[in-house]
Amino acid sequence: MRTKISELKENTETTISGLVEKVRNTKYMVFVIVQDTTGHIQVSIDKSKQEELANEVEGITVGSFVSFIGEMVLSEYVKDGGCEFLPSSFQLLSLADVSPIENNANVDTKMDYRWLDLRNKKNILIFQIQSYLVQVMREFLYQNNFTEIHTPKLIATASESGSEVFEVKYFDRTAYLAQSPQFYKQMAMASGFDRIFEVAPAFRAENSNTNRHTTEFTSFDLEFSYIESYKDVMYMEQEMLKYALAKIKEKYGEIILKEFGREVIVPVGDFPVIKLQDLYQELHERYGYEIPDADVGDLNAETESLASRYAMEVYNSEFLFVTDYSATKRAFYHMRDEFGIPQGYDLIWRGTEITTGAQREHRYELLKHQAHEKGLGEDVKFYLEFFKYGCPPHGGFAIGVDRLTMLLLDLPHLREAMFLFRSPNRLNP
Repeated sequence: MRTKISELKENTETTISGLVEKVRNTKYMVFVIVQDTTGHIQVSIDKSKQEELANEVEGITVGSFVSFIGEMVLSEYVKDGGCEFLPSSFQLLSLADVSPIENNANVDTKMDYRWLDLRNKKNILIFQIQSYLVQVMREFLYQNNFTEIHTPKLIATASESGSEVFEVKYFDRTAYLAQSPQFYKQMAMASGFDRIFEVAPAFRAENSNTNRHTTEFTSFDLEFSYIESYKDVMYMEQEMLKYALAKIKEKYGEIILKEFGREVIVPVGDFPVIKLQDLYQELHERYGYEIPDADVGDLNAETESLASRYAMEVYNSEFLFVTDYSATKRAFYHMRDEFGIPQGYDLIWRGTEITTGAQREHRYELLKHQAHEKGLGEDVKFYLEFFKYGCPPHGGFAIGVDRLTMLLLDLPHLREAMFLFRSPNRLNP
């Protein structure tokens, strides 16, 4: 039975299997570095004592998959780990050609051969951390009586705004890929589900080539009923992130600091909150920044970066809630107060917006009016039906898992946090 490298016990015969990381063939010895997802170890073969085994190993290449039967022993001569594996037999599982990517390969080549690019400890670690991040956020919601659902990604009408959607041929008509599960989350509220969440792909037909945008991403969405205001939604997100970061720090904090040079900071207390107009004023007075006319009523990348700087300087907080956006910049389904201000927020973390959350408008006539105001008609007709027969007050938010991972580990580009990256120019592999 195979034993993971991190679980090897001294002087116990077992099998190790993994990827060949390095081969060194000297006059008297053959050294093979074998790695699996838990670590790596040096396999040492003495040519004078194991001539046949040495000959078998001679042809293996870096990237090949192999198995060895033998024993792990402690060795003062092995600098990396202080132990080595002494094999008694060898099996070649798969022989690799010379890799087309090297350390200095350009980004496009690495993305073309993504499965090879992922073959290193640091890249595998990214996805182990990401997996645990999703696990603990799920854990928090289960503890708070949420139910996980799975909504369709093929939809009959262009969702939300009617733009930025991908059309697909669906038998004899056109369908669309869902931008988000927003409408279906709210349908679940009208169905009486009370508290739901979903972790699933979402699609945006944005011709954007920044370091934080992609045409397909993994969205962590939730929605819950019987809220009193959007502040209940803010609190839910705040507590979920505090819980998740505490768990991440406990399990991976030291590794993240060592491998990525980024400390995991667990927030204490409530995240600071500021109204958008007040933020504009603070950024002007402190940094001489003026929001461009086209972005008034919203945030842009530069504003988000400065907002994080402001939050750290004033509140010593990596997080900042920004509220009171312009209704022209928010979705039609956001509830508005008596002054027409949307009852929602953006959450900024480490210089980037990670969430738009809100209380939703659940009253049929008001919602229909706001949809009409945005010029939406037939595309949202099916959605409006959800509210015609009664719906409780509710709200929710969504977080991009990939973007959250990028910021957590201080990765230079979103593609590093995605198993396979999609952009306007990339559909392969």
